[in-house]
Amino acid sequence: MTRSSHATEWESVEPADLDLATPLGACCHGSRLLGSDPGLVLHGGGNTSVKMQRQDITGEAIDALLVKGSGWDLGSIEPAGFAPLRMTRLKELLRLDAMTDEEMARELAASKLDPNAPQPSVEALLHAFLPFAAVQHSHADCIVGMTNTSTGEANAREIYGENVVVIPYVMPGFDLARCVRDLWPQQAHSETTGMVLLNHGLFTFGASTREAYERHLTMIAQAEDWIAAHPEAAKLAELRRDVSGHAGRPMIMSRHTDDDVAAYVQRGDLADIATRGPLTPDHVIRTKRVAQIGTDVAAYANDYVGYFDTNKARKTSELEMLDPAPRIILDPSLGMLTIGTTANAADIAADIYHHTIDVVTTSEDRLGGYVALPAADIFDVEYWDLEQAKLRREGSPPELAGQVALVTGAASGIGRACARELLARGAAVVGLDLSESVAETFTGPAYLGIRCDVSDAEAQAAAVHAGVERFGGLDIVIVAAGILGASQRLDQLDLDAWRKTMSVNVDSVASLFSIVGPLLALSPTYGRVIMIGSKNVPAPGRGAAAYSASKAALTQLAKVAALEWADAGVRINSVHPDAVFDTGLWSDEILAERASNYGLTVEEYKTRNLLGTEVESATVAAMVASMCGPAFVATTGAQVPIDGGNERVI
Repeated sequence: MTRSSHATEWESVEPADLDLATPLGACCHGSRLLGSDPGLVLHGGGNTSVKMQRQDITGEAIDALLVKGSGWDLGSIEPAGFAPLRMTRLKELLRLDAMTDEEMARELAASKLDPNAPQPSVEALLHAFLPFAAVQHSHADCIVGMTNTSTGEANAREIYGENVVVIPYVMPGFDLARCVRDLWPQQAHSETTGMVLLNHGLFTFGASTREAYERHLTMIAQAEDWIAAHPEAAKLAELRRDVSGHAGRPMIMSRHTDDDVAAYVQRGDLADIATRGPLTPDHVIRTKRVAQIGTDVAAYANDYVGYFDTNKARKTSELEMLDPAPRIILDPSLGMLTIGTTANAADIAADIYHHTIDVVTTSEDRLGGYVALPAADIFDVEYWDLEQAKLRREGSPPELAGQVALVTGAASGIGRACARELLARGAAVVGLDLSESVAETFTGPAYLGIRCDVSDAEAQAAAVHAGVERFGGLDIVIVAAGILGASQRLDQLDLDAWRKTMSVNVDSVASLFSIVGPLLALSPTYGRVIMIGSKNVPAPGRGAAAYSASKAALTQLAKVAALEWADAGVRINSVHPDAVFDTGLWSDEILAERASNYGLTVEEYKTRNLLGTEVESATVAAMVASMCGPAFVATTGAQVPIDGGNERVI
């Protein structure tokens, strides 16, 4: 893990006025380092402390908290800026359930070991409560930024796992100290290294100020890395929707944040050099003449219309304007976004523009300045019939071209068949599965396979975000991951097995819905969800209580989603397969056991339906893909059996 890009290392400054071998000298040094960074502390904010023994005039050793004094600036604080407080009195105050601000200020003043010391920080009681010798607190921009969101707590957990205590926003002072006092035992453990206060800031602690400060740098870097790698997924999906709207069709949008891109988008002259034109006119059919700077797609499209109108007047033949949507977007916070009708087209644009960045940078900085051909010459190639023929040869797009699908359980069985069918119909697919083989289940730029335990909410959220970064958004979700479990009668039910089945088959989907719902609402083609249910929903079987109940719960969840998401145009439908035996749910042993339960051979069990046909994964996948297409545009909340006809269902 790298350090925060703007933080100062402990050893890089050697203060002549401080003895770093003493706890107070080290605390003062760490405070100055923290306070010198405006990305962490501004204008008197933040506070620090150290616990140590002080001797009174009689020589008695007294446990003391030395905490930053009110009014002192961390960046320039001196040892005299720390107020020494009697720990025994602070611990007594922490037992109270209520205290006014006036009472707290009076009691803190009365706790001072030196009446001439400054009034202690309003967070002195919180510092006293934390069971560490040294504490560092800042209002770091990245911490406030990632917590000042609707998913602030989830963000903190995704970044830091269980190694931090997360506290909801509470007014600083006694109320905050009391809140931490009450919540600390529920979250803290031996590996706890920090505390995130939502909408407020970061606390780190340690046996020494140096340890607390270095933990601060590490945690700040973790947050910065997370923000760089995880822009709000909805922001990308919204931008893709705008691009697709101006393109007149769904588009794939891929994000790039490599070092060359990062340096390029931070250039002060970006708006100038990125709008001079392509390296060669040939590139225009893949990248447009210029890149879009920032996220205003409408302004870019208007400029393109003006470019077209200006240049078409020179032509004698009628020209039909190409779509005015950008193919390259450059933004200081998002990096480079490359756009195409397919993932391959977006990758081609990325390849071209990575070379463009290198050439433009070299020409501008070392060779006297980058100069492109005039706009009129670029236009002539962009609307040259021979160049247009290259695009026309690509033919009509497939049914789901430019759309993005997420498939859980994509490494085998029905999930794999669904992913294959969606890819065949032109969609880009993000496949999730517990099996490592998911990464190589399919090849090509339109597929991204991610190993993921769907019962791990944080891992599932990270996988969805990775998919959005790769393809720009989400249009389709296929819920196919699930477990069957061993056959157990109710009087022999293993509750641990029951809970595992519910966790994978139901809880994981509820978690997934909370993640994908906002993204589906931003789909340029309206979102769709297909749930892979089971014949056991309308017609459960003996020995399958956990599986049957979980699939029934899943069906109810789909109905609620259909009700709640209809206003956003998102439609939710379910299919109920039966006797699909080419899936990971079925082993030879389970199949033989189930057949025996019905007094049938395995082959008879496979075709025990009215049509006498074997239902395969591909059969289910064909129906699922069709339900994602225009034929089901007016259908939501439906349940479709795929079982060859079952008397108990009919």
